[in-house]
Amino acid sequence: MAKRKLTRRQAWRVDKIQAERAKRAERRDSQLDAKLEGGDLGPEQSGLIISHFGRSVDVEALDGPAAGAIHRCHMRTHLGQLVTGDRVIWRASNDGGVVVAAQPRESELQRPNNMGELKPVAANIDFIVIVFAVEPRAHPNLIDRYLVAAESCGIEPVLLLNKVDLLDTEAGAYLPPLLAQYEAIGYRVLKASTTAEHGLDDLKDLLKDRVSVFVGQSGVGKSSLINSLLPGIDLKVGELSEQTRKGRHTTTTARLFHFPDGGELIDSPGIREFALWHIEPEQVLEGFRELRPLLGHCRFRDCKHESEPGCAFKAALESGEISESRFNSYRQILQSLQAGQIRES
Repeated sequence: MAKRKLTRRQAWRVDKIQAERAKRAERRDSQLDAKLEGGDLGPEQSGLIISHFGRSVDVEALDGPAAGAIHRCHMRTHLGQLVTGDRVIWRASNDGGVVVAAQPRESELQRPNNMGELKPVAANIDFIVIVFAVEPRAHPNLIDRYLVAAESCGIEPVLLLNKVDLLDTEAGAYLPPLLAQYEAIGYRVLKASTTAEHGLDDLKDLLKDRVSVFVGQSGVGKSSLINSLLPGIDLKVGELSEQTRKGRHTTTTARLFHFPDGGELIDSPGIREFALWHIEPEQVLEGFRELRPLLGHCRFRDCKHESEPGCAFKAALESGEISESRFNSYRQILQSLQAGQIRES
């Protein structure tokens, strides 16, 4: 991703702000150290981060007499970037608590921010539920970007078509072939509708006793699904823009919710584009399941899979073994990565 070129004054201001933040963090840690040494904090106990707010997090107590209670906790600076889903060790205080250690992560979902820095979004996830709908229109390349991201971090993706009650309308005519394509590749595809209350039981069964994160464009109905799956949560639901037919953002921070019958769900901020600038070209290819078996079968080791003779990918396209639309999607993602590298050089 191209990084902004700063003027000398802008660079000086950025450095000044960073230095001030570092001093504040150092003072905060000194105060926490004083509490630790003075015995002002309770005993160590296990906790789960259910939401994140800058240098503070909401931690759910996992053991002891206060199990299930939520505490607003400060984080020690040396712990790095903790996110929703992280399991931690914390100690209670008069004003909430302090996170003093982080447990190892089993998995994490990451994405780059607007400055190209790779940031974790959520941790210890079993399923990435990619939610899309008839409206706003589901773009295959965007879905493929989510799939590549899921494959690259080793988290199983699940495709969820929401608003399935609109599937039989003229606006939804493009979706059945797309769903069939993903199912043929081997992806799990579910269909749901909060309006018609269709498919919600199947979705609950899948998510039971697992930790899942919902991702997808704004406006696809993630918050409506959560409200249906977890009555009483009452997340704010955004309407589609009449002009763009795109959704308005309603979720501002990732948050974890518990299912009554077991399992957790993390709702992440809606994003219209899933950037993959942090992923190497080889990882993009690995992110397309049906293309993996073709690796190493081209005549030339440095084959670009364009017009070279003996290209295994070209032969697979001609035989119908792989779909042209998916291969074009792979090429489009690859070109976007290469364009980003050119802008940075």
